[in-house]
Amino acid sequence: MFAPSQLDVRRFFCETWRKQRSGELLTPLESIAADWMQEHPEYHAELADLPAALAAVYEVEGGRENPFLHLSMHLSISEQVGIDQPSGIRQAVELLRARRGSAHAAQHEVMECLGRMMWESQRSGRPPDGEAYVDCVRRRATAG
Repeated sequence: MFAPSQLDVRRFFCETWRKQRSGELLTPLESIAADWMQEHPEYHAELADLPAALAAVYEVEGGRENPFLHLSMHLSISEQVGIDQPSGIRQAVELLRARRGSAHAAQHEVMECLGRMMWESQRSGRPPDGEAYVDCVRRRATAG
């Protein structure tokens, strides 16, 4: 299993943003990441400054959203949908996207479910519950 460090993740996003802006060829994973970065202009300044990105601290108490965590979640969800893992996530996300009329809006709701699944896993000491995660997304897709 690939487990990049926090600094590796920040370098990946900053380097991808640099390559995107300079018109360099991107890998398939970088292309997906760059698409999500385009959706978040509020992060562009942070992505353009690698030294600051490596030094930044994002604490909940500080009220600053961590752009690298947010973009990582977008990227994770895109990969999950692409390979339909956990099983059923592709259909659930597609239903939510159709209901919201936007892949971006849908992914932000999926992030709530993904975050809940990870929090429950950490709290309980059990593996992440993919079925509960997919059910959470489906409930959002079918709620009135």
